[in-house]
Amino acid sequence: MDTDEGRIGDEFLRQMEQVAAYVPYMVTPGNHDAKYNFSHYKNRFTMPRSSDNMIYSWNIGRAHIISFSTEFYYFLQYGFTQIRSQYEWLERDLQEASKQENREQRPWIISLGHRPMYCSNTDQDDCTYVRDRVRKGLLGFYGLEELFHKYGVDLELWAHEHSYERLWPIYDRTVYNGSEEEPYVNPKVPVHVVTGASGCSEKHDGFGPAMPWSAVRCSDYSYSRVTVYNTTHLYMDLYSVDQNATVDKFWLIKERNSLPLTRIISMAEAWKQKREIL
Repeated sequence: MDTDEGRIGDEFLRQMEQVAAYVPYMVTPGNHDAKYNFSHYKNRFTMPRSSDNMIYSWNIGRAHIISFSTEFYYFLQYGFTQIRSQYEWLERDLQEASKQENREQRPWIISLGHRPMYCSNTDQDDCTYVRDRVRKGLLGFYGLEELFHKYGVDLELWAHEHSYERLWPIYDRTVYNGSEEEPYVNPKVPVHVVTGASGCSEKHDGFGPAMPWSAVRCSDYSYSRVTVYNTTHLYMDLYSVDQNATVDKFWLIKERNSLPLTRIISMAEAWKQKREIL
C-alpha cells in the first residue's frame, strides 16, 4: 500500500475494483504497509468494529474469525504499547468467543495474521528461528502461541512467506496429530497454514529442508480457499494458478466433545496426584 507514496496501492485497488465491487473481502496488515505508521493501509479500508483496521473480528456462519497485526512486534518505532493493547484485546475477544453459548453457535475460531510462527523457508525470516516474536513475544511477554492454544483456536492462517506450507497440528514446536492415520481429526492443538504465494515482485521464497511439522509445501503461484461445512467439518484447498488445478486439500474435523491438550494434561496430572495421595 505504501510504495511510491501510496500510488502503487491506489493502482492495485483500481485493478481490484471489478472483484471488490461484488465479492466481500477482509484485510490484514503486512510489512509492506508500514510507512507512516500504516496510514496508507488504515485509511483505505473500513473493517467491522475497528477504527484503524489493525485488529478486528467478525462472525460468519459457524466461524469466528480474528484479524490482527503481527507487524506490531517488528515496527517498534511506532510504540511498544500497541503490542500490549492488542494482546489484551485478543484475550478479551477470545474469552467472549469461547463462552459456551458462543462456541456452540460458532465452534470454529480462525485467526488471520501476516507473519507466521513457523516456516521452513531459506530467507532467514523470524519464523525460521526458535524464538519467533509473534509466537514467543518480546522478552517473553505477549507471545500469541500460548494464548491461541489456551482458547482453542482451530486454524491459523498466515502469509508473508511467498510460498505455501501446510503444517501438521503443532504447539511449542511439537507435532500433536489427531492420530497417525488421521492427523487432522480431533487434533488437540491448532493447525497452521502459510499461504502467501498469490504473487509478488520479489517472486518466490525458497524452501530449506523439510521440518518435522512440514506436511505439504508448494511454490506455485496460488491461493487458498476455506469452506466451513458445519460445526465439525472444515475443508481447505490450494488452487495453483500455474497448473490451473487444485494441488493440495485437507479436511479438519473436530468432534466437539474431544478435549484440548491442556485439559488432557491437567486431568493426567490430577490423576497422578490422586494416586500419590492414595
